[in-house]
Amino acid sequence: MTTTDGNALVDDLAARIRAKIMSGEIPIGAPLRQADLAAQFGISRTPVREALRQLQTGGLIEVVPNRGAVVRVPVPWEVREAYEVRAELESLAARRAVDRLDDATITQLRSVNQAMYERSLAAADGEQPKQREGVDNDQFHGLIYQASGNIRLTRMLVEINDAFPRNVSALVLRENSRHREENFREHEELIEAFVSGDHERAAGLMRDHVLRAGEHLAHWYERRSSTVFTG
Repeated sequence: MTTTDGNALVDDLAARIRAKIMSGEIPIGAPLRQADLAAQFGISRTPVREALRQLQTGGLIEVVPNRGAVVRVPVPWEVREAYEVRAELESLAARRAVDRLDDATITQLRSVNQAMYERSLAAADGEQPKQREGVDNDQFHGLIYQASGNIRLTRMLVEINDAFPRNVSALVLRENSRHREENFREHEELIEAFVSGDHERAAGLMRDHVLRAGEHLAHWYERRSSTVFTG
């Protein structure tokens, strides 16, 4: 195997492990044992070790004494800092999207928001174990990123979002009925601002919405951080 092939294998493996972490299939605090991962993916431990090192450098996992590599639990202040930046960037995306969203995308935004709300309700009642709500939420915001027409802006927002497991946002909605109702209503208000062509309102609503979401997420990590490694 050439060096190039080896690097491609490590990159692909890191991406696959990252996807499992981001979806919640490998939860925060879970151990990442090289032998288990090598067996799961049908490869040797060497590329697994390199892939884990790559994920550690990116901040998604950490090495804990007496436990080895584990999925890192974000520190609440990191979440707040990231969402402060995200709020300003998404505000810009919303402002730009006002003049670029067509009727079909507006309809899609409404549909995605309604589906996310209904799935969150079903999951809260124990009817739906899959965490599709997080995918819906990413799709909702992703439609706005795309409509902003700024590739660099979209790339920066995706990078911020990828810093934290995406399934946790779904868990927060599922566990907090008040936040679930707020999230749905805020999305609807944002859509109405788009429809009315109100740039300032769309930008302001998005900024406040993202900051509130960040606070809910930070509080969730605060509650979990002291207990995730126990038991």
